[in-house]
Amino acid sequence: MSRPRTRRPRMAVTITMLALIVIVVLGIVFSYLQKRQPAGQSAAAAPTPAQGASAGGAGNAGAGNAAARNAVAVRTVPVENGAIENTILINGDILTGRDVAIYPTVAGRLAELRLKIGDPVTRGQVVALVDPSRPGEVFSQSPVVSTINGTIMSSPVAAGNTVSTATAIYTAGDLSNLLVETFVPERYASSARKGLTAGVSLEAFPGETFAATVDEVSPVLDPSSRTVRIRLKFNRRDNRVKAGMFAQVSLVTQSKTDVPVVPRDALINTYGSYIVFTIDNEGTARRRDVTLGLESESMVEIAAGLDPGETVIVAGQNFLSDGDSVRVVE
Repeated sequence: MSRPRTRRPRMAVTITMLALIVIVVLGIVFSYLQKRQPAGQSAAAAPTPAQGASAGGAGNAGAGNAAARNAVAVRTVPVENGAIENTILINGDILTGRDVAIYPTVAGRLAELRLKIGDPVTRGQVVALVDPSRPGEVFSQSPVVSTINGTIMSSPVAAGNTVSTATAIYTAGDLSNLLVETFVPERYASSARKGLTAGVSLEAFPGETFAATVDEVSPVLDPSSRTVRIRLKFNRRDNRVKAGMFAQVSLVTQSKTDVPVVPRDALINTYGSYIVFTIDNEGTARRRDVTLGLESESMVEIAAGLDPGETVIVAGQNFLSDGDSVRVVE
């Protein structure tokens, strides 16, 4: 006959009694600690009216500081009247003002060359001699005379060669009046005219700009490149500039003065139209639609939408919406 199992019920009763004892003990300890707490401590926990007012002021100040910290940091510039130029950048080459080939007046053997490449030459100077003698005949040597003041640029022949009246003995160029030759794309052809100003940059002199003026405009377009050839003269002679140098020309096609201008960085392109953000007296960003006029590399004319004296945002505006709070930083 099996004995009854009573161990588990007894264990459960024991655990329950121990739990009750722990709860009772904790209640007694908590009550004892509450009785020992000083009376002034409870009173101190509640703020006095003055303390409440101070806390409220501090809270408002903290809220104001938080709002200032949450404002978008931006940089600004004032809208001012100024001058602006519309320019196009094109490449060109430095040429001599005039290249002239020097020919003999008779055919024969080239007896003597008197100049070398780079030598100066004057008009009427004898630069070579040609012997027109034939077998069995002796003639005096015929002089070859320069027809230009300039510098010897090239000489495609050598002493002893047989030459004719169509053989160039030398090519002389006028280096005192260098030109810049360049080609304007068809879409700007209507703007190309004599008297336009330009800045010429040369790789040999980085950071320097040489002033030039359009002196010659071709009346026709090149049908293969769809460009119009123009030539510019330097406003001031500079002996450092050499024929054959590569040039970059910034051609001024149109200019205005005393018009509202802002940095190009202020513009935001919105599907083909442009907006800017200004700041009102309360430090709030305001979106403005603008119409552009002339444009240069760094500035744009505001034809409509802004007035001189307003403040426009030039950095940080890409993250703004109309009505956002902003703070100006240097």
